[in-house]
Amino acid sequence: FVPGFSSNALRNSFSLNVGTFHETEERPFATQFARPLLEIFFGRLDARTVSSRASAKLLNRYFPGSYEITHPGIDPAAPAQTEVPPLKIAFSEREEPGALRLFLRALRRLPASLDWTATVYADVPGEVQIRIAREVRDRIKVIGPEQASLADLLSHSDVFVAASNGPRTDQAAVRQAIASGAIPVTTTISRYVELVGDGQRGLLFPAGDPVTLAGQIQRIGEDESLREGFRKACAAFEVETWPEVAGRFEEIYEKLVSRRHDPTGNEALRRKLRDRPLIDVDLHMHTDHSSDCATPVKVLIETARDRGFGAIAITDHNEVSGALEAAKVANGMDDFKIIVAEEVMTSDAGEVIGLFLTEKIPKGVTMREAITEIRRQGGLVYVPHPFDRLHSVPDYENLLNIVEDIDLMEVFNPRVAISSFNEEAERFARKYNLIPAAGSDSHVAQGLGAVRNRLHDFDGPEEFLESMREAEITRRHKNLVYVQALKFIQTTGRPKAAKREVDDPRAVKGGRRKSRGSKRAAGKS
Repeated sequence: FVPGFSSNALRNSFSLNVGTFHETEERPFATQFARPLLEIFFGRLDARTVSSRASAKLLNRYFPGSYEITHPGIDPAAPAQTEVPPLKIAFSEREEPGALRLFLRALRRLPASLDWTATVYADVPGEVQIRIAREVRDRIKVIGPEQASLADLLSHSDVFVAASNGPRTDQAAVRQAIASGAIPVTTTISRYVELVGDGQRGLLFPAGDPVTLAGQIQRIGEDESLREGFRKACAAFEVETWPEVAGRFEEIYEKLVSRRHDPTGNEALRRKLRDRPLIDVDLHMHTDHSSDCATPVKVLIETARDRGFGAIAITDHNEVSGALEAAKVANGMDDFKIIVAEEVMTSDAGEVIGLFLTEKIPKGVTMREAITEIRRQGGLVYVPHPFDRLHSVPDYENLLNIVEDIDLMEVFNPRVAISSFNEEAERFARKYNLIPAAGSDSHVAQGLGAVRNRLHDFDGPEEFLESMREAEITRRHKNLVYVQALKFIQTTGRPKAAKREVDDPRAVKGGRRKSRGSKRAAGKS
């Protein structure tokens, strides 16, 4: 949870990202102080897995989402325990150093009448120091990978002790012990309790308590029926081998990759479209048919033509009447066309734009219902300002739910106050091979020209979509404070002047006139 290598990787990644989490204890720095920052990074994960139910429960408390449980695997090892004394106790040094000290203190408290030996498994045996009385130390040996694997050691052991207090647990070793027939005796931390159960497959002791640990080991050593009952319970516990775990992750990765859009499209149609002239298109703007805009339809059209646009999409809020009116006005214009569209406010996942619509989609439908209706009308699904947290937008989880249905994503919107929101949209579009698009989101005519999609002329949604695959997005700086102030002045403090008739519509001032066919000095994004 703490910012580090993983968060840096997510910050710079343009790939599909899968996060795996193991922590089961809250870290206050992450959940209290760094939580707003981490929520942004968690939002860049396309799939999330956890190694235990305890981890899933903790994560959902602070970072709600879908977490798939993928337990650690085990190495196949057939149990080879015998009832011949001494009682064989195993310990893995992969836990924190304090766990080994606790284990040794417990061994020192075992009664002299109990016949036992202990083996400590370490990746580097020479670094393990056994500081304990000679009579106890003579019963303990330290081995490493050169002598045996941990799975081999556990298959010949009667008891496995996991004494971690939480900082560095070894959940995989406990699972390996259960599969190998070594009865686990573990601390009562959540990830161990999840495996051992409430005394079903082994015994528990409070973290840091060597007296209770010694007593639990003694119980197992002196009660043959108890050992037999635990071994039967361990044998019935389902565990996965590492190849099976790897197979599960491959399924997760394949499912994730399958959600990416096919970038090839219709090459034959694109070859045909390349013979047509290039036009500039703005895919997101409003008229006085939107409640927060006072720009008449005819003024918007004349301004768009004056600034060199060949087509615009009118995307009024929860209304298509402005776009339909504009389509009638532009019907006799050879050099200009209107894409009838609507920016629909859904009840569960923010706004979505339908392009090439014929009918109004009512406000308050669900995102799924809105997409279904857009498809019924033969339209295209366009997601506007998807990561602008100052707008009502679908969050990352909701975008993942509809990613297969998205046709275009708005990767640049000049009204987005924080540039990183546009960058997040671009990142998402690249990851899923979505067609990038841009719109001025202009609520005043002076905002036109802030962004352009330059593409080959088209006729209908299919040609438009293929032409957009090769479109060039250009942008020009517009003062956000200026256009927002104009919007405020035009729409606040006076009755709404919706659907105004303008006898002599003229292009508004405030932008450079674009001569047909002239070069446009603009930045490319």
